[in-house]
Amino acid sequence: MHNLYYPNWQRKIILFLTSQCITLFGSTLVQMALVWYAAMETSQGIWVAAFSICSYLPQFILSFVGGVWADRYPRKILIIGADTPIAFATLVMVCAVPLITSKPALLAALLVMSAIRSLGAGIQTPAVTAVIPQLVPKEQLMRYNGINASMQAVVNFTAPAAAGAVFAISTLRTTLMIDIVTAVIGSGILSCLALPVQEKSTEPQSFLPDIITGIRYAFKNRFIGKLLFIYGLFTLLCVPAGYLAGLLVRRTFGNTYWYLTAVEVVGFAGMTVGGVVMSIWGGFRKRERTLTEGLFAFGAFAIGMGLTKNFILYLFLMFFYGIALTAVQTSITTLLQEKTEPAIQGRVFGLFSTMYAGFLPLGMLLFGPLTDLVPLQWLMAGSGAALIAIAGIIGVRLKFRNI
Repeated sequence: MHNLYYPNWQRKIILFLTSQCITLFGSTLVQMALVWYAAMETSQGIWVAAFSICSYLPQFILSFVGGVWADRYPRKILIIGADTPIAFATLVMVCAVPLITSKPALLAALLVMSAIRSLGAGIQTPAVTAVIPQLVPKEQLMRYNGINASMQAVVNFTAPAAAGAVFAISTLRTTLMIDIVTAVIGSGILSCLALPVQEKSTEPQSFLPDIITGIRYAFKNRFIGKLLFIYGLFTLLCVPAGYLAGLLVRRTFGNTYWYLTAVEVVGFAGMTVGGVVMSIWGGFRKRERTLTEGLFAFGAFAIGMGLTKNFILYLFLMFFYGIALTAVQTSITTLLQEKTEPAIQGRVFGLFSTMYAGFLPLGMLLFGPLTDLVPLQWLMAGSGAALIAIAGIIGVRLKFRNI
């Protein structure tokens, strides 16, 4: 049955995920290099904040539009089409760097390039997520989303390290060139793949009605609407224990690079192992149970990380925190892929990307200043307790078969 509807699907999905990890590696490497360049050249927080905003805000604005396009146009063309202007903008910057003698002008040009890259991600991300169920049989989605999560964790860990190494021995232009090379390789692999014909909406092709239809579908369907809301809250509540971990380590265990490096390594190791576990195990038969128990474990580990005073125990908890994080993300992604009609998956995953790109900066904006007023340990424990409460609510509703 699978061979009839998904010919050579294992080979195709592995090649597809590999192509996207190659382009993600270059993009992550360059994005980290840009932030570090701003920090080293200016030592001003406003420039670092500006690059961070340019990395997320355009993607937040365009993600749902990208989802509409992913339902209307061939997704392979959209993915390659998003990579192409990113690579071109980077190439223009490589050529322009020697000609720009003013440091503020160079930083401003790099900001524009960063915004263009973020716009491309807003188009690309919903299309990539919507392609996976085109290639993979429904009962295998959890496993291959786990493989994807594991591959992305490896990329997100190695890319910053590679950026630091390249930046230390070379120049900004050389670092930018890496992104161009990875974009060409990734797009080249994808261009050779024949994707199954995607199911398209039969509604009239009008942009504004498409947007309204997508939003109405997502939130009229109680299951999908609640999943998106849970993902937004999950992203928000990840900030204290996840994205502010470096600050906690500095304040509690000491401001040493070894401690900070150990936390990053262990966290990404946990996420990688989590992806491997999900790819082998495939989760519980009821996907909602995997999500519920993942949220509960994630919250419990966050509380433990906030309360412990022992660094080794903190690293132990961080490792399992990373596993639980991957389990939650994989479960939500798989549930959305399984429960959303194929003709509207692009728009739903556009909203999915919007939730991440919106709630993460919101969490930083909320919890960042709070750490100067409230002990960060309390915020971590509080966010963990909130996640456990969310898991409890989902679990109670599951007993009545109504999430």
